[in-house]
Amino acid sequence: MSTGSGAASAPAPDGHDDPTAPDTPRTSRTSMFASLRVRNYRLFFLGQVVSNIGTWMQRIAQDWLVLSLTGSSAAVGITTALQFLPMLLFGLYGGVLVDRLRKRPTLLVTQSAMAVTALFLAVLTLTGHVQVWHVYVAAFAMGLATVVDNPARQSFVSELVGRDQLQNAVSLNSANFQSARLVGPAVAGLMITGVGTGWAFLANGLSFVAPLSCLLLMRARDLHAVQRAPRGKGQLREGLHYVAGRPELIWTITLVGFIGTFGFNFPVFLSAFADDVFDAGAGAYSLFNTLMAVGSLAGALLAARRGTARLRVLIAAAVAFGALEIVAATAPGLWLFALLMVPIGVFSMTVNVTANTSIQMSTDPAMRGRVMALYMMVFLGGSPVGAPIVGWVTDTYGARVGFAAGGAVAATAAIVIGLVLARVGNLRLSVGWHRGHPQVRFVPRERREELAPAA
Repeated sequence: MSTGSGAASAPAPDGHDDPTAPDTPRTSRTSMFASLRVRNYRLFFLGQVVSNIGTWMQRIAQDWLVLSLTGSSAAVGITTALQFLPMLLFGLYGGVLVDRLRKRPTLLVTQSAMAVTALFLAVLTLTGHVQVWHVYVAAFAMGLATVVDNPARQSFVSELVGRDQLQNAVSLNSANFQSARLVGPAVAGLMITGVGTGWAFLANGLSFVAPLSCLLLMRARDLHAVQRAPRGKGQLREGLHYVAGRPELIWTITLVGFIGTFGFNFPVFLSAFADDVFDAGAGAYSLFNTLMAVGSLAGALLAARRGTARLRVLIAAAVAFGALEIVAATAPGLWLFALLMVPIGVFSMTVNVTANTSIQMSTDPAMRGRVMALYMMVFLGGSPVGAPIVGWVTDTYGARVGFAAGGAVAATAAIVIGLVLARVGNLRLSVGWHRGHPQVRFVPRERREELAPAA
């Protein structure tokens, strides 16, 4: 595996690994849980199971605490913005640090910092001294830790399992997170109702014992060695130039930016449909989120069975995702709308996993921290930026128009970027039959010319 920073050091564009390679009729299935055979990844996965449940518990408890202290939804929005603000401001610098540092010691520091933040909030809440500005500070501190923790965790996966099982591991990470999304909020609700928000913060703080212990139990000799970037000037600029010079990176990140900004604002869309369109209240909102989480979990597990991450899969999933949002926007009844949340969850997770994996597989290991930091900055930062726009459209023209507009932007961006990537890769659309079934795929222009009948 090359570790240089030039164009020649990018992954070799062979038929198996290149995400822009034309379609070929071959099998690319793998065992759904193949990565769990790797001891180090198994430890990482188990630690994240516990930690992700705690994270979802804290999210619910944090919002409820702010609402209880202030009675203001705007204050809840400020808390969320403060948690994402560090990623928007310092995300690229976090990527530079990650490329310089060893990933496992870095994660030990960031995970410990998150645990201390949660325990700090737990003590203040349980002793009755908590004020809203304490929550603001804790949210901002958690965001600062995320600046380094997120790209470090994303890029550490390749060191755990290697290139061949990268997609499977990324998919299982997503399934892990979505499973916690089903469990964490439910546990948090019971805990808040039964004993109070402080105990939810305490549970999250203690949950970090699991990933910290698992990191310490890993065998360093089993990690896939990756050369770290040396300390030097201009590394942030170098990372941006690296991405700008690779169409498969810049256009994938651009697509994720459009979808994250306009298509992934589900709190705005789903709450508006539950309250304004169907007049069904919080129960319907919870149902929509649960069904979407079920679909996302299914999408992550299906992605785990694919052996490769191809950009054509990303483009097709993004188009399907946008189209389904438009269809859901026109759904006449609550139950049809709710059922559509499942396939929307499937395709949203397919977009997420495929984009993540294709970017990591197309990136030189010495640049991976900076590239993943840019990816996460665009992905996580898109929703807070797009939420006011989507919210204004929804308030002004109605929930159906807002949801349909978000889907239209996602689908249009996917189609345009797909055509751009096909042109860059000198590919053309081929429509034909394969084993008795219609097949639509991209093939090299030369192949189309060879297949054309002679005049």
